[in-house]
Amino acid sequence: MKIATFNINNVVRRLGNLLAWLGQAQPDIVCLQELKAIDAAFPAAALRQAGYGAVWQGQASWNGVAILAKNAEPVLTRRRLPGEPSDEQSRYIEAAVNGVLVASLYLPNGNPQPGPKFDYKLAWFERLIAHAAELHATDLPVVLAGDYNVVPTDADIYPSKSWAKDALLQPQSRAAFRRLLDQGWTDALRTRHPTGPLYTFWDYKRDRWARDAGLRLDHILLSPALAARLADAGVDKEIRGEPGASDHAPAWVQLSAAPRRRRPAAPAAKPR
Repeated sequence: MKIATFNINNVVRRLGNLLAWLGQAQPDIVCLQELKAIDAAFPAAALRQAGYGAVWQGQASWNGVAILAKNAEPVLTRRRLPGEPSDEQSRYIEAAVNGVLVASLYLPNGNPQPGPKFDYKLAWFERLIAHAAELHATDLPVVLAGDYNVVPTDADIYPSKSWAKDALLQPQSRAAFRRLLDQGWTDALRTRHPTGPLYTFWDYKRDRWARDAGLRLDHILLSPALAARLADAGVDKEIRGEPGASDHAPAWVQLSAAPRRRRPAAPAAKPR
């Protein structure tokens, strides 16, 4: 099973890019972020024609998340991250697909910091940590995939001091991500590629794509049941270089088949 996450940065404008990548990469499950479209504008028909069922939570101009499933219909389980009923930003959606519980999330950027946007980022992160703990406790196969808007370590950004004051790199953001991992989640990309650059985002500004001045913002976290099946992981970096591309590239994991449960052996016959 191949599971991917892709911040598409406007699903309507970049539908052609998305469809081309789907045809090429053939992922089984895709988590999308930054749809930047209301629910009615989501291109469900085009995606269905490409072989993907979908659930989504849109929002005009900003945010928006979706889960796609190849030759299947995701079973929606949650449209919002719990913990704050008044939060109307479309940043979290959760569905069951082929025996796996999948969450697509778009964590707040938090800039400028300090300030209310950074406070919202940290509060949202706390809600995610609380909900993730509940999911982890179920022992179910769960994946938390999306744009976390966190650069976990200095190894996840090109050599630069220009981002030092950015919310993506602040100690509070990194500490929250570490607390999430410490629950027992596996950072699939770093597990398969423990050293070296592994970028998923290249800003449009300052020629950063051409200079490979990237950041790792998009993460795929696996529960123990799925971490045991992790076969491979990577980033489809070349997608960032396509005409009209998103400023993110898709990240993905490949999972081996779930082991079959053995039937308990029949008790030995008692001697007469």
